[in-house]
Amino acid sequence: MTQTKAVAPTAPASAPGFAIYVHWPFCLSKCPYCDFNSHVRDRVEQDRWRAALLTELDHYAAQTPGRTVTSIFFGGGTPSLMEPATVGAVIDRIGQRWSLDPAIEISLEANPTSVEAHKFQGFRGAGVNRVSLGIQALDDAALKFLGRQHSAGEALGAIELAARHFDRYSFDLIYARPGQTLKSWQAELDQALGLAADHLSVYQLTIEQGTQFATLHARGDFILPDDELAGELYELTQAHLSAAGMPSYEISNHARPGQASRHNLTYWRYGDYVGVGPGAHGRLTQDGRKWATRQAKAPETWLARVEADGHGTQETERVDPAARAEEMVMMGLRLAEGIPRRRFRDELGLEPEDLIDPVALGHLTEGGFVTLDADRLAATDAGRQRLNAVLAALLK
Repeated sequence: MTQTKAVAPTAPASAPGFAIYVHWPFCLSKCPYCDFNSHVRDRVEQDRWRAALLTELDHYAAQTPGRTVTSIFFGGGTPSLMEPATVGAVIDRIGQRWSLDPAIEISLEANPTSVEAHKFQGFRGAGVNRVSLGIQALDDAALKFLGRQHSAGEALGAIELAARHFDRYSFDLIYARPGQTLKSWQAELDQALGLAADHLSVYQLTIEQGTQFATLHARGDFILPDDELAGELYELTQAHLSAAGMPSYEISNHARPGQASRHNLTYWRYGDYVGVGPGAHGRLTQDGRKWATRQAKAPETWLARVEADGHGTQETERVDPAARAEEMVMMGLRLAEGIPRRRFRDELGLEPEDLIDPVALGHLTEGGFVTLDADRLAATDAGRQRLNAVLAALLK
């Protein structure tokens, strides 16, 4: 890798940090539940895409001088379809244009169908120090229903490869699948705990508009667990993983102490981040104002714009104070740690009491859904399980 510049001291553990998100929009196939910006293409010109990503990084580096990058995340799509040389070039360019935190986290999402030992070696050599595997389920029937191309055996092999090449790795599971019971889900969690390192992401299956599952569900091809069972599955997940020493630090993410995803914490703590690649979003603070950026979504449109203009930004919009407060609260209450009072002061120049209806706060506090003390505003376990309703009440 290219020699990087001298680095600033590591930020405090509770600091939001400054992150770079790199979106690789290509997949081998489109999963029926997925509403992410992912596309299937017969051929991808890696050299051309590599050059475009580097160009867009240069564009945003010029807008954010003097920042220290605390995390880099390659998401998608399926970033493990990238050539390691492309990943390495992106990491090198970030190191050339910004300072890097000594404890920088560099994560890459991978699917079991697109990882091999030599590729993991290549990613590690390029500078990746954490991988996140899209496992989703640990039995073949569930994987088939979810439209995954890998088998349970391939999933286990991918986890073994990750453990061999990376000190830090995580994998995703999806629960509340049709026909799933508390007993079967607990058995799957036990198996996952036997395979996990220090982090697990566990998501409830939801039906997103525009997906294949939305069509199938609407015509009755499958039925999801009802709200009561879905809630019991969630509570089982929280209790079982917490008892195993991997409590939730965010609604869907569990980690041993000190092993939370530093990159995702930047989002939830409402820190600044650059987003490059098709459809990527960003949040940047400049002269006390917060700006939302959004890149052109279609891969070919983004690529053409970068090659013509030096970036693929489709929209840069100021986040007004009311929206800024709403975003910060929506993101921060997902975390078990909640939102420190100093973040309200630093971000908004306000105290939480200045933003929240005292009557609604009183009801939510009495109901055991929210706490507000001298240090922070936080949602309880029960509040995070019902966060949409809590936010609707708080943010009126």
